[in-house]
Amino acid sequence: MTISFDNALGIHTSALAFRSKRAEVLANNLINADTPDFKARDIRFSDTLDAILSRQVQLNRTNGRHLSTSLEPINDAKLYRMPLQPSADGNTVDPQLEESSYMRNALEFQASFTFLNGRFRGLSSAIRGE
Repeated sequence: MTISFDNALGIHTSALAFRSKRAEVLANNLINADTPDFKARDIRFSDTLDAILSRQVQLNRTNGRHLSTSLEPINDAKLYRMPLQPSADGNTVDPQLEESSYMRNALEFQASFTFLNGRFRGLSSAIRGE
């Protein structure tokens, strides 16, 4: 009997990859907080999740009039943030918002990592027959 890691781990491996990519984007925003005309960007988790799930779902066309599923989702499309209070130099980074977003992302990364760690421990116990 083979073990399907995709079934055992669910979307948490993709969530870790997303959280890592989002940390890069948010860190880039923080680094450029004083750069004139820099536009803050972010990645939306729901868009990325929809893209991942749409690739996993396979639909069968039983009739020629059914819609095709050949649409390819856009991966990690970065969106521009709308500033609450734009600066005079055109920079849209709000350091407090970016720091809080970065910390929340780090906590969510840790939560997914802890969940995956528990899953691997459970799989290891199952393989050893404990």
